[in-house]
Amino acid sequence: MCESAINLLDRATNFVEVSMDHNTRPKAVNHKYTNALAQEKSPYLLQHAHNPVDWLPWSEAAFERARREEKPIFLSIGYSTCHWCHVMERESFENESVAAIMNANFINIKVDREERPDVDRVYMTFVQATNNGQGGWPLSAFLTPQLEPFYGGTYYPPRDAYGRPGFTTLLNHIAQVWKENREEIEASGQHIVSQMQEFTNVAAQPGSIDWPKVLQTGYEQFVSSFDPQWGGFGDAPKFPRPVAHDFLHRFQALTHDEAALKMSVRTLRAMGDGGMHDHLGGGFHRYAVDEMWIVSHFEKMLYDQAQLAVSFSEAQQLTGQKYFGSVARDTCDYVLHDLRHPNGGFFSAEDADSFAQEGDAHEGDAHKEEGAFYVWTAQELESTLGADAAAIWNYHYGVQPEGNAPRQGDPHGEFKGKNILFAARPLENVEQQFGRSVEQIEQLLEEAKQKVLVARGARPRPHRDDKIIVSWNGLMISALARTGSVLNEPKYLAAARSAAGFIRTELFDTDQGTLKRHWKDGAAEVAAFADDYAALSRGLLDLYEVTGEVEWLQWAETLMATLDRDFWDSVAGGYFNSSPDPRVLLRMKEDYDGAEPSANSLATQNNLRLANLLESEAHRERALQTLQLFGGRLQQTPSAMPAMLVAQMMAQTPPQHIVLVGEREADDTKVLWAAVRERFLPFASVILLDEASRKYFEARLPFVAPMQAIEGRATAYVCRDFACRQPTNNVDELAAQLDE
Repeated sequence: MCESAINLLDRATNFVEVSMDHNTRPKAVNHKYTNALAQEKSPYLLQHAHNPVDWLPWSEAAFERARREEKPIFLSIGYSTCHWCHVMERESFENESVAAIMNANFINIKVDREERPDVDRVYMTFVQATNNGQGGWPLSAFLTPQLEPFYGGTYYPPRDAYGRPGFTTLLNHIAQVWKENREEIEASGQHIVSQMQEFTNVAAQPGSIDWPKVLQTGYEQFVSSFDPQWGGFGDAPKFPRPVAHDFLHRFQALTHDEAALKMSVRTLRAMGDGGMHDHLGGGFHRYAVDEMWIVSHFEKMLYDQAQLAVSFSEAQQLTGQKYFGSVARDTCDYVLHDLRHPNGGFFSAEDADSFAQEGDAHEGDAHKEEGAFYVWTAQELESTLGADAAAIWNYHYGVQPEGNAPRQGDPHGEFKGKNILFAARPLENVEQQFGRSVEQIEQLLEEAKQKVLVARGARPRPHRDDKIIVSWNGLMISALARTGSVLNEPKYLAAARSAAGFIRTELFDTDQGTLKRHWKDGAAEVAAFADDYAALSRGLLDLYEVTGEVEWLQWAETLMATLDRDFWDSVAGGYFNSSPDPRVLLRMKEDYDGAEPSANSLATQNNLRLANLLESEAHRERALQTLQLFGGRLQQTPSAMPAMLVAQMMAQTPPQHIVLVGEREADDTKVLWAAVRERFLPFASVILLDEASRKYFEARLPFVAPMQAIEGRATAYVCRDFACRQPTNNVDELAAQLDE
């Protein structure tokens, strides 16, 4: 792909990315420079508003300037909590001499990937295709004035080192090549786009697909990549991938293969005990650098919290172990405490980097450090807790005088002398070591935790990205609804309702049925993408099924109708990620379920749920057509699309309905509902048939019309393929029917 231009540049630069170095200078605190990004709302773009680089936002004005001045575009894509974005800013974009080269030879454009995932997907596809599948942020790409990419990578170091050219060398060389070989590069850029169009085109698999074999192959791929010693899938660095747990939990429910659950539980336990889990403030960091889950990349993303809360709450349902529910609880509590807007929506993320001490922002040689807010010296902990309590705390959490970061996770010694808290030893071992009961140790650790939290609270907090993104809020609404149901926690359900209400008020156009992508400081400007509609619809469906409030189901219906209208491919099937936009080269259909499930996987699951809830053949047909479209890719690498595999399991399972006839707030209804909530029932649709919703369901799901409460008491109907068991208002009998 894109051979000629890439080879032209590589022959001259022999460019290879080098290891990254934290020895960077601080961000300037004065505003000697101000560029066009100062007018933007994005926290990421605003971080670069005072660089000496003449940055422009992604806009027709920027493209027109590139065409008028006949300059190539340097496109930099990142997000506000991206550690290596900060590093490249400090090293290059704040450097006046580097900025002078950029300003003289390029039109420089900044994009927040969280605002414009459509732009990011196009150029990330290019970077990965030309870098042996490797990509990341900051994404750095060089484009023609027609937006066609011809060279790209991720982080570039500022200077030549170890025989490798740095960013300045690369800029100078590309500027020279552009002047001397512009026509060749432009022709190559056109060829690249043509190849990308071919590469990203998805065609339906002809003929029938052996779906049981696809599911089994997907499962076996997870088995082959599983780390039985430390948990997780693949080698270090280890990323949480909640979509894998979604698949394994449902595969176990469908096939009764206990090994699937064991892999999931082992991994969740390792993450929950490890340093990736914030044992003080709750929630999870982005990923673990080492195989043992100790050394973290310390940023916290809303989408991770949302999905992991669900994975842990499902693990409690499946195992009965309260440990998993406690982790789900502290994850949700972290989000409510630190990522919640006063009016109900949820912010995007917290940074990995922060100043080590108050006042560092004003010191000439100080800069933010990775994990500074979260790591400890043994001396700090002893000063905070006293020697006796610190001895027990340190034994449990693996604290060492010399620091506890394994070399694999800290090859450059950045955490030397520092400790990352992780559950190094179970309480039973602490009991044996110190001769105290588990109950006494638990009390001591809880009291110590409050003291350490106070000490941490005095540190400078990491930057918080306060954009409210619809898709991530949809995932969080789902998490609060489902975790609130499993843990019987009313405040989570209330928070889910509040977040949904915030989005409906601030980001939803009732007349058009459309959403905006994100909200910040009262403004919502970018049109939503397919993942926004799909993720919010999922959250609303979950919120309906745990509250019985039919308004959420009705809104999900509306959103899915808009998704069909604006994103569905009426020719080949499946959903495009974005609406048509002449400024974006490719309109793609994403299929990879990575850190987040893809829009197509979510939409397929939603369509199948609506097909069962509303007896809608149109929704079922959309789902089946999407599965057929991606069938070829699923046959090749099914583990790349675990959320789509979940959709296939849903499609192959006959409809299951649990209908509760009764009033939502009545005690007898709540008793029956509690029996449903305790159980992992991934393929069942839960319907509350009360006075407020009866007409709605009778018009859409006729088989519920005859269902009535027995003897005036709330009654449950457990149905499979529209054939129902004997209705009951006895909770033990209902439990027996559900367990069957």
